[in-house]
Amino acid sequence: MSKNKLGTEEAFFSGGNNLVAESGKEMYSIKDIENITGIKAHTIRIWEQRYNLMTTKRTATNIRFYDDADLRLLLNISFLNNKGYKISKIAEMDTQEIAILCNELVKESSENKDIEQMLSAMLSFDESNFVRVLSNCILKKGLEQTMSELIFPFLEKCGVMWITGRIQPAHEHFASNLIRQKLHVSIDNQQSDLTTNAKKFLLFVPSGENHDIGLLFANYMLRSRGQHVIYLGSSLPYEELSQILSTHNPDYIFSIITALSSKINIQYFVNTLSENWPNTTILLSGNQILNKRDLQVPENVKLIYSPKDFDQYLGKLN
Repeated sequence: MSKNKLGTEEAFFSGGNNLVAESGKEMYSIKDIENITGIKAHTIRIWEQRYNLMTTKRTATNIRFYDDADLRLLLNISFLNNKGYKISKIAEMDTQEIAILCNELVKESSENKDIEQMLSAMLSFDESNFVRVLSNCILKKGLEQTMSELIFPFLEKCGVMWITGRIQPAHEHFASNLIRQKLHVSIDNQQSDLTTNAKKFLLFVPSGENHDIGLLFANYMLRSRGQHVIYLGSSLPYEELSQILSTHNPDYIFSIITALSSKINIQYFVNTLSENWPNTTILLSGNQILNKRDLQVPENVKLIYSPKDFDQYLGKLN
């Protein structure tokens, strides 16, 4: 199956946390780096050997590892490379020059004043201004258009700001919690009427994944279209999932994996869901899934790339 190259809209269900690592994890194996960045391990080694992009680090037992600074640098390099900059040119810059160029490219691509106001409010932890901008947009455009045009692009920019060292996880948590509050209120205010041919969707993110903005938005979209939703939230242990699935037999399972710090084996996770519930359609999203270039997608698994993609898929159910 061919993979689409992800852009801003295709970061749907990323929850905006796709570039924000959890504090406390300071060491990464090359496999971790490959899973997080989508850059193949052999490519990383070539960059190191040919261009001397990073200094080799080893544990006391001579095991090679990478730290948060290496992760930020590789994400910066990947960002610039995806913007058309050749690795040979990037290698001529120092770390600070790379970060400055990334920031300039982000500024050039920003045409939405609401996004800039939200970024400013986040940086100063100004809750009233952050909520004001967000609420005004929801009133004018509705929640779904606000999510697509404001919130997801905003969270993507937060990710780039993290890899360039301009924000800390506390900033992202501040913004995410305010967005999450809006989603909860919107879901609570929805009508619960089901369509005559409503399908049953079970929504969860697995143990080890704490980000749920994308899952909450999927919950909202499904309920607004009269579908039956069983929402289990984040960090659900697999044993509990298995027990609930055997009891409630949903038509669809929807899950997201986003966090950089996730230790989940993506291919094993996908295969396990597919094999254990072969008669159920598995819908998967989140950048850790969508960015895995060598992912083998079983027949009963569908990847969801964007709000439009999900909306069109749901439209075919009626």
